Amino acid sequence: MDFSSSMAIKPSSSSCSSLFAISRTQNSSPKPLLFNFHGIPRNHQNSFFKSLKCIQSPPPGSLPSNPTSFSCSAVTLSPTQTSYLPPRKLSTLVAEFQSLLEPLDRVKRLLHYASLLPPLPASSRTDSNRVMGCTARVWLDAQMDSEGNIRFWADSDSEITKGFCACLVSVLDGAGPEEVLQLKTEDLAALNVGLPGVESSRVNTWHNVLISMQKRTRALVAQKERKTPFEPFPSLVITAEGIQPKGTYAEAQARYLSPDKLKVKELVHVLKEKQIGVVAHFYMDPEVQGILTAAQKEWPHIHISDSLVMADSAVKMVKSGCKFITVLGVDFMSENVRAILDQAGFGEVGVYRMSNERIGCSLADAAATPDYMNYLESASNSLPSLHVVYINTSLETKAYSHELVPTITCTSSNVVPTILQAFAQVPDLNIWYGPDSYMGANIKELFQQMTLMSDEEIAEIHPKHNRDSIKSLLPRLHYYENGTCIVHHLFGHEVVERINEMYCDAFLTAHFEVPGEMFSLAMEAKRRGMGVVGSTQNILDFIKQRVQEALDRNVDDHLQFVLGTESGMVTSIVAAVRSLLDSSNSTSSTKINVEIVFPVSSDSMTKTSTSASPALISVKAGDDVILPVVPGVASGEGCSIHGGCASCPYMKMNSLSSLLNVCHHLPDERNNLKAYETERFKSQTPQGKSIADVGCQPILHMRHFQAKKELSEELVYQVLGSHGNGKLV
Repeated sequence: MDFSSSMAIKPSSSSCSSLFAISRTQNSSPKPLLFNFHGIPRNHQNSFFKSLKCIQSPPPGSLPSNPTSFSCSAVTLSPTQTSYLPPRKLSTLVAEFQSLLEPLDRVKRLLHYASLLPPLPASSRTDSNRVMGCTARVWLDAQMDSEGNIRFWADSDSEITKGFCACLVSVLDGAGPEEVLQLKTEDLAALNVGLPGVESSRVNTWHNVLISMQKRTRALVAQKERKTPFEPFPSLVITAEGIQPKGTYAEAQARYLSPDKLKVKELVHVLKEKQIGVVAHFYMDPEVQGILTAAQKEWPHIHISDSLVMADSAVKMVKSGCKFITVLGVDFMSENVRAILDQAGFGEVGVYRMSNERIGCSLADAAATPDYMNYLESASNSLPSLHVVYINTSLETKAYSHELVPTITCTSSNVVPTILQAFAQVPDLNIWYGPDSYMGANIKELFQQMTLMSDEEIAEIHPKHNRDSIKSLLPRLHYYENGTCIVHHLFGHEVVERINEMYCDAFLTAHFEVPGEMFSLAMEAKRRGMGVVGSTQNILDFIKQRVQEALDRNVDDHLQFVLGTESGMVTSIVAAVRSLLDSSNSTSSTKINVEIVFPVSSDSMTKTSTSASPALISVKAGDDVILPVVPGVASGEGCSIHGGCASCPYMKMNSLSSLLNVCHHLPDERNNLKAYETERFKSQTPQGKSIADVGCQPILHMRHFQAKKELSEELVYQVLGSHGNGKLV
């Protein structure tokens, strides 16, 4: 889900001049203490002042050094002597601002320190020195001096923000690299500076500047140690003038962003002639998405989205006159479209897939195993129980599950509110989530974080919950532990390490299905207004919001986004960003560059889980290793032999040639498309009911929740039917 709209740790606007809440517990003190060292114990004061070397003039050609205490740095000290310096400076800084009772006094003190910070020379006020995520423009430069300590210079076009920079420079200028890197964003939480009535979580200034300081420190250390730097990930840079790919993978993605006009014309003609609607997932091949995006301008019955609204869009298309629906996605998506059209009374409308072979999904496959049914058997013995099943599962799985345990479907957008509402609505409930193991672990971690919030903050997320209720539900929340998405499996330790090294100051986006390390990284970025965790739609909305904010500021800027989901998203992102830039270009001369970074591997195959599709073939990799290979793009493009694909190979089975082939053969009077048609399930469940009818029930329960924000009476009765009196809470 997009926690921006549902959690108290939600990001504020990306303002680096955000001010903080005021604690009125300290005595007022008008005396500036920032550069006083009264917090140092008396027995350390002599050695402390002896250890300071004030640099009054910079080396030739270097950046200016301020002849104030900014230029004083600890040198030639042992670790035991220097380890307390930045923490003591920070403690002094915190005590100073907390000693000021009135908000206006704090602002004045901040402005005073801003006046002490010398301006950067024009040569340092470059885009490469900009701190991202700030409303005001902030520049930061760093050098390592001859003693191996880090020297910082900063500036801003906002006096308030310049004051923030002055405070951080005063704490870390002249510190050793390890001291700079040891400081955590949480250490800055006690700094309350500014006006009352502003959320205490809005600490973007301190956090984003600190993260940039640490990134530059790592780079300087690596340079000194002559370490080979990480190769940058491939990326696309979007401007009002066009698109610039960086790296071969990005070039492959960019190739189809300007689609072939003749192919667009051919597709539009056949769609109009035969009244065909198209629903496609965000993860389509870039060629297909490029053509579809261009065709949308001439044929409105084309919709590209996440899986949640594909079936809804199909219903709307049929109501508008479409006679056929083509589905560009994996098989569970076409099954859902078929079932929902039947439920809506449009059983005569044909639904067609894009391949005559099975289009699998690693998550759907994981849920279609005896192991998953055993997991649900355990759930059926722990009453009352509710099965929350991810939408990325087959209709057959939903049907079998619902007969074992009352089941509701969820998406990455609504899984958290669904679970919270279920726990609030049914006393002593056990919830069994599946099949995505990473999402299950992330949900549990999220709830663990909520136990550290106040009751008021939790109530903003869900009004019927508090710290006690969140703590009590944790032991009753279970998740399946053997199901992963081969796309989001990519974002593990190695990718996170590289992001931390090279992109820690960028905007981080992550799908809710990513491994825990990437989830935690994105959540940390989110807390300082620099990240989003959620669905594909949430990611797209976040990028659009940040680009619009940059346009509203009306200053040149470079925004860098790490795309923590399937790379097929880039087509929709490029279309949305270019639309925003084009609309602004006519009224402003501001230059905004938007860079989309793909964390991909150059390796060419992927391992699969123990629940992998039976349709896979195997190849030999090395002497003794046999790897199943997923179908789709040639050689598994964008996949890694260490596991995971940045580009879903199953989705890439939906080709433009297949779409045109299906469309040209409609209506299928000669039965040429029998293998492409999404058929209704004719088989029955173990209880003798229609798979189609029973499999639709979890989806309909989700639709009720989406509309009413509560579980339906029918579902609650099913949960309590064999355990209690069936009364609603």
